[in-house]
Amino acid sequence: MPTRDTCVILPSANLRDLGGIRTGDGRRLRPGLLYRSGHLNDLDEADIATVADLGLRTVVDLRRASEIESRPHPELAGTEILHCQVSSNDNEFAVIANLLGDMTHQVDGPGMVEDYFRRNLTDRLDAYRPVFHLATDPDRLPLLFNCTAGKDRTGFVAGVLLRLLGVDADTAVADYLLSNDVRRHWVARREEQHRLVIAERLGVDSTEVDDDQLTALRSLLWCQAPFLEAAFQTVTDTWGTWDSFRRNGLGIDDDRLRSFAAALLT
Repeated sequence: MPTRDTCVILPSANLRDLGGIRTGDGRRLRPGLLYRSGHLNDLDEADIATVADLGLRTVVDLRRASEIESRPHPELAGTEILHCQVSSNDNEFAVIANLLGDMTHQVDGPGMVEDYFRRNLTDRLDAYRPVFHLATDPDRLPLLFNCTAGKDRTGFVAGVLLRLLGVDADTAVADYLLSNDVRRHWVARREEQHRLVIAERLGVDSTEVDDDQLTALRSLLWCQAPFLEAAFQTVTDTWGTWDSFRRNGLGIDDDRLRSFAAALLT
């Protein structure tokens, strides 16, 4: 887990400050500038006030139009909300979810999610490129980026930004895995509900449902290190170095990176 002071602001929204994470050269991200979260639709008045107090200049919403329609952002005075849809309705997560009810079909959930993270760089980079251009603009700070759960689309963006700032891979992955701790009770409930559904379909007691039958579901609910690591490996396999990926994959030049790092690092 990243060693830093308070970073979880609202567990209910998986809202965290990336401030305090240490880079490879010993610097740290300044707190209060770069945030990640899930959707903010269920926040009560006190929690909305907490978000308002962050003084966000920009929110980059990674969700699909249908997700935004069902869970719109609360009004945040002085905050520009920009929508950058990064995945389609038939993405790998949706395919896994649709197959969960088919007891006759073996679903390689973990393998499909690893492929999802790889394809963010091979098939979906055009959709993500505007996100990274917004997030690395110092004039848009403080900035929050979010999706629905705040773990996979958001986790991918956070992981790449941390690596661009010089954070080592293990620390970036640890931040990704922190969503498991924040969301643990909710995920455990969903897992148990699915176990009961399987038991009913098989006509057995829930204690007889093998954990292997929950593997696909768990790939949807839990962050797993190999998922983000697959994305990091794709960067080096495709571009050779993170600098080459930044310049040639994302189109972020050296001056832009220096300005971003100067604003974020201390």
